[in-house]
Amino acid sequence: MKKKTALITGGASGIGKQTAIKLAEKGYQLVINYRNSEAEAVFLAKHLHDCYGTKTIIVQGDVANQDDCLRMVNETLSVFSTVDILVHNAGPYIHERKKLTDYSFEEWNYLIQGNLSAVFYLSKHIIPLMRKQKWGRIITIGFDRVETSPGWIYRSVFAAAKTGLASLTRTIALEEAEHGITANMVSPGDIINEWKESNIEDSVEAVNGNVPIRRPGTGEDISRVISFLTDEKSDFITGSIIPVTGGIDVLGKALKS
Repeated sequence: MKKKTALITGGASGIGKQTAIKLAEKGYQLVINYRNSEAEAVFLAKHLHDCYGTKTIIVQGDVANQDDCLRMVNETLSVFSTVDILVHNAGPYIHERKKLTDYSFEEWNYLIQGNLSAVFYLSKHIIPLMRKQKWGRIITIGFDRVETSPGWIYRSVFAAAKTGLASLTRTIALEEAEHGITANMVSPGDIINEWKESNIEDSVEAVNGNVPIRRPGTGEDISRVISFLTDEKSDFITGSIIPVTGGIDVLGKALKS
């Protein structure tokens, strides 16, 4: 049986890295996209090969750049015959808290392109490949309650892009169902700093009273859900937006702070 190939954008670090490890455990071939983190991408590819025997390539590219997206796909297809799974993990984010009118035009364009247009750029090239084989998995990343089009104070541009992406993900699911392609969004909770690359086991002893389940969220919490969605038998799950938050009200927390 032909091994499936997964392309993970922003896969060299954080939640993307945890996702790469989880998919390597399932025996997938991997394409790790990175923008600036070449050393981390090289290290991860070697780790996956040494631990799981995974055939892995790394491809540099900024998902906000249309030409980079095409080059990433072409580089992937020069090694692998197709892309079976596309995980849209990369997404620019500005940590500075500021109101809509304080964003520059350049910041607006970059956040919209990186979080929304990037999914179109890559899907434009990859969905036709998935149609040919009558199988595919597309997974995007959202945020808490994105499906309700909430306001998110000081995060207007990011929220607008991800809200649009939620609609786009569901539209892809409807349009491509006849071709055996599913599209779903996973919405992480407040997973910060080193916890993005941590395992669930690491967090059990780290009590966090601000989270209803009393522990921090980890990259593994998210990667487990992504991995499940890639299964053959997960084909009945499509057009879904799945929160993985530990019960925390992420937007409420932002308003209080």
